[in-house]
Amino acid sequence: MLQHLSVSNYALINSLSIDFDNGFTIITGETGAGKSILLGALGFVLGNRADSNILLDDTKKCVVEAVFSLNENDDSQYEISRLKFFFDENDIDYENECIIRRELTPQKKSRSFINDTPVSIQTLKELGNQLVDIHSQHDSLLLCNPEFQLELLDEAAHNKILLSDYKNTFSQYSKAKHELNELRIKAHDNIGENDYLKFQYDELDKAQLLDNEYDELVQKIEILENQEEIKSLLGDSIELLDNNDFSLLNQTNSLIGNIDKLRKFYQNLDTLSERINSIKIEFKDIYSDLTDLYDDSQYDSSSLEFLQQRYDSIQHLMMKHHLNDYSLLLKLRDDIKHKLAEFSNIDEIVSEKEKEVKALENELFRMADELNKRRQEAKIHFEKDVTAVIRQLAMPHGVFEIRCDKTKDLTSNGTDAVMFMFSANKGFSPDNMAKAASGGELSRLMLAIKSVAANNNYIPTLIFDEIDTGVSGEVASKLGDIMRSMGTKLQIISITHLPQVASKAKQHFFVYKDESNDKTFSNIRKLSQQERIVEIAKMLSNDEISSEALKTAEVLLTQ
Repeated sequence: MLQHLSVSNYALINSLSIDFDNGFTIITGETGAGKSILLGALGFVLGNRADSNILLDDTKKCVVEAVFSLNENDDSQYEISRLKFFFDENDIDYENECIIRRELTPQKKSRSFINDTPVSIQTLKELGNQLVDIHSQHDSLLLCNPEFQLELLDEAAHNKILLSDYKNTFSQYSKAKHELNELRIKAHDNIGENDYLKFQYDELDKAQLLDNEYDELVQKIEILENQEEIKSLLGDSIELLDNNDFSLLNQTNSLIGNIDKLRKFYQNLDTLSERINSIKIEFKDIYSDLTDLYDDSQYDSSSLEFLQQRYDSIQHLMMKHHLNDYSLLLKLRDDIKHKLAEFSNIDEIVSEKEKEVKALENELFRMADELNKRRQEAKIHFEKDVTAVIRQLAMPHGVFEIRCDKTKDLTSNGTDAVMFMFSANKGFSPDNMAKAASGGELSRLMLAIKSVAANNNYIPTLIFDEIDTGVSGEVASKLGDIMRSMGTKLQIISITHLPQVASKAKQHFFVYKDESNDKTFSNIRKLSQQERIVEIAKMLSNDEISSEALKTAEVLLTQ
């Protein structure tokens, strides 16, 4: 439940702080005093979009903070478990007291925090939807929305887990159906494309392309084309190493002889002698390698011609497929080979995918049947309970019914088409609520449905913004009774203009305009028992407090 709300620099609110109790709380005040602004601030901290003009002082930041109690009780174990999962999933510390804060800077940058952990607006909104249900006077139109109607029925049927499983399976089913359609298209186009790919692959396969072949070809061609220069350089190099008196090997032999003669004079020349011998051995190895290269470097015009032809054929393939890298040509060959393998198995792949789609479809129909069964069972009690409530609200002959027709096709919610039906008058059969209910009747219907749904959907705080518009007298008193009754299970906060409703509350706040310091601010304060009598008397007599109004207010507060 909502324990505390503090607001600063939001619209007409300079700074205010409110502590809320459990049960039924009402908020009253003059028109334009800021009651809706207060709800706007609460919506802001719960993740609603921030208007750019909400800053009262555009040089300071706006801060709204809400404190919620998440105390566990036997009636809400599942929801508490779901909240803990939400906190764990978002790496936020879970505590019995949850503090949500949202800020908007003068630069219009928004920051959000849950228990001092920075979070995204989406995360904030997800948590807010689990903690508070804010119902404005325009939300009654939702009752005419078939999706909203189905959602209410599913809550009454306790279908949350089953419906979640169904939706996950439906998502898999939709994906599998899409993949099956793609495969069927591929199979249909298989013949022509397969022939074309086979032609491409045969050409590439016939070329017998080898890894790294292209680079080796370029190197060999370059060697053969420069054979004369290469042979000359090799011959000169061999001549430098040997074959004359001044070659490197002969000079090294002379050096070794000199060192051997010097060793009788210097005992430490052994290491030097070993080093020169190592050089001589290295020169001999180099001489041998160069000689082998020289012997192999015979110009062969036929070899060059063959290599050139091979190079040209590879270049032709690369140009034909618009490729500038040999490795891409190898990849193209392998990709075509893989596609051909797929085409050869396409019928088998289609068959397997059809089996997968059929299995998912069968499972969906099984789950849809279970959803339908639960909905049919729940609607009986839901109809009865809502009808009982609306008959307390000046509609003694009112009837509420739910049509739940089974459809042939699977949807994301099962195979049910739901329609809320209503009749306010005796002798008239219930008709589509969108046609049969007036605006005032929709408001009373929404309250009746919310009061019944409160037993099925545990959102700890329910806020009504003038849901009682258009009613008065005994109906207003009944509305207050219903809200007070709802307050025994949930925290109910209602903005109202009706004294009959205001008198039923456990806690009463008054919103007013503070026009001190030459500027108008919205503010709020909790009323004492005597102040409540005066405020309700003013509501009864259009702000003119009479003794009769005061007496009536006292009576209302004791009922």
